Amino acid sequence: MEQALRTIIESIVSEPSQVSINEVEGERSIVYEVKVSESDMGKVIGKEGRIAKAIRTVMKAIAAKENKRITIEFIG
Repeated sequence: MEQALRTIIESIVSEPSQVSINEVEGERSIVYEVKVSESDMGKVIGKEGRIAKAIRTVMKAIAAKENKRITIEFIG
C-alpha cells in the first residue's frame, strides 16, 4: 500500500525526492504521515482539499481489500 501511495504522491509533486512517507501500523489500522516540500503542499491538497480527498478515497479502497482501516495525514 505504501508503494501505491508513494507513486500517486510523486506523480503530483514537482520535487519527488522530497516525498517522505512514515507508516504507523496498528492491529487493524494504518496511519501514513506524508511529508512533502512546502512548495508542493498546495498541489497535494488541491483546491478545497479535493486532491487530498481523492488520494484518501483511492487508498481506502486498496486498504478495504486487506480488511484494514487507513488514515493519511499530510504534513508540511
